[in-house]
Amino acid sequence: MLRKMQLSKLARLALVLGIVMINVGCDQITKSIVREKIDEYEQIELIGENFILTKVENTGAFLSAGSGLSPALRKVTLVILPGIVMLLLLGMVAFRDKIETPVIFFMCFMIGGGIGNLIDRVAYGSVTDFLHIDLGLVRTGVFNMADMSIMFGGIGILIYSWRQKAKQKAEEKPGETSGEKSEENTGEL
Repeated sequence: MLRKMQLSKLARLALVLGIVMINVGCDQITKSIVREKIDEYEQIELIGENFILTKVENTGAFLSAGSGLSPALRKVTLVILPGIVMLLLLGMVAFRDKIETPVIFFMCFMIGGGIGNLIDRVAYGSVTDFLHIDLGLVRTGVFNMADMSIMFGGIGILIYSWRQKAKQKAEEKPGETSGEKSEENTGEL
């Protein structure tokens, strides 16, 4: 099973950095193409009015939150603090031994997406968003590949956690709670 696999520290570091860099690379390549080929607010229908390619420069965070802050406060809240968090998370997934492999994998997507958006904020002062989905009842804001990486990682961790809790609950004997174990399970008298 994948989560039982043990990697050497060097192999784990290479795998973590590789997954993060693939996410950053995909994000930056797509944004570069959009910046070169699409005018701001231009709309290109890819699948009718349901999937639209556009270009929006977002000076804030999710749904432009923080775009009205002063430049200094915006730099602290949208560049410096997230940069520190990304470095801490990267160090954690690369070097902390007690994190399960699927969680590491999904966190690498989240870190890669976060770094991709940080690169934009530092290099351009805004994040380039370019995808919009409108399925009637389901409608998104304008987003990018970094946002997709972050969402994929977050949803992946949630699903994995739910599955682990369900598995743990199924393995418990009737009448036991997660904090109690029978003498048979612990081997203690």
